[in-house]
Amino acid sequence: MLDRLNLYILVEPPIFHMTDMLGAYLKRVRTQRGLTLRVVEEKTGISNAYLSQVENGKIVKPSPSILHKLAQYYDISYEYLLALAGHPLPDRDAKAPVFRISNDLLELSEEDRDMVLDYVRFLKSRKMKQR
Repeated sequence: MLDRLNLYILVEPPIFHMTDMLGAYLKRVRTQRGLTLRVVEEKTGISNAYLSQVENGKIVKPSPSILHKLAQYYDISYEYLLALAGHPLPDRDAKAPVFRISNDLLELSEEDRDMVLDYVRFLKSRKMKQR
């Protein structure tokens, strides 16, 4: 039943800062795809030095435009990156179902979180194929 719904996942602020997770998440996504910082730089126009600083937590709140480029290139949720960076989320359609996942998601192991995100990507891809 859930795969029929248009899912939006909002992450409520956990006990610790979500900005602590942004760099680690982006690095994991990049390395899982077998990409180097230089390749990402070539494809997005974001310098590899800047990307490295984001991944290592030296820059904790990249601009929304940087996050948008990364979300598009990595094919991941822009809204999720905004939330991790501590930016306000864009307004949502009031009719769209919203599932709030707070500390529950963060209490999962890294492997389980990856599985949840992979499933969401799978559902999105199925929806795109049906169009």
